[in-house]
Amino acid sequence: MISLDGVIQGPGGPKEDPSNGFKYGGWVAPLSDDVYNNVVKQELTPADYLLGRKTFQIWAGYWPQHGDFWPGINTGMKYVLSKKLKKSDKLVTGWQNSAVVRTVADIKKIKQSKGADLHVWGSSELIHLLLKNDLVDELHLKIHPLILGKGKKLFDNSSLAAAYALTDSLVTPKGVIIATYKRDGKVKTGNAGAQ
Repeated sequence: MISLDGVIQGPGGPKEDPSNGFKYGGWVAPLSDDVYNNVVKQELTPADYLLGRKTFQIWAGYWPQHGDFWPGINTGMKYVLSKKLKKSDKLVTGWQNSAVVRTVADIKKIKQSKGADLHVWGSSELIHLLLKNDLVDELHLKIHPLILGKGKKLFDNSSLAAAYALTDSLVTPKGVIIATYKRDGKVKTGNAGAQ
């Protein structure tokens, strides 16, 4: 879930992530409709999850009690990239199938292992790290017709230059562009207008 200016912070509710004075929490709700909600339901298929520490902390406080809405969220493996959390922390041990990972090398091992698809939700700092290390195979974006100004951004200047191909898209009745992009090699350049 992303705004036109790249903000991904606090889409789910007013209190989700008010850090750094973010005051637009819950910006997704007014733009939801049946088309949007059906796409989200399809994306909530069972998977494994890679999350940043802040997103993990928000989720660990919510999803264990609301798993009926998201089949597999509590049984899927949840990896949290963190230097602060310990493997023995109650937050980690209290949410079934959760584990702490520390490095990009750990993430590469998980990606190379046989298992469920690895999904990342939110986690802006983690996404920056993944893009910097060319570890993003697909982007599933819901681009909302809003400019939010300041807030945590999906992309920053650390991203590795990379090409992506559009594999699926639709526009909801409320103007949200839902697009899926798959990694497609290197960035190609040329002269505008050249044939």
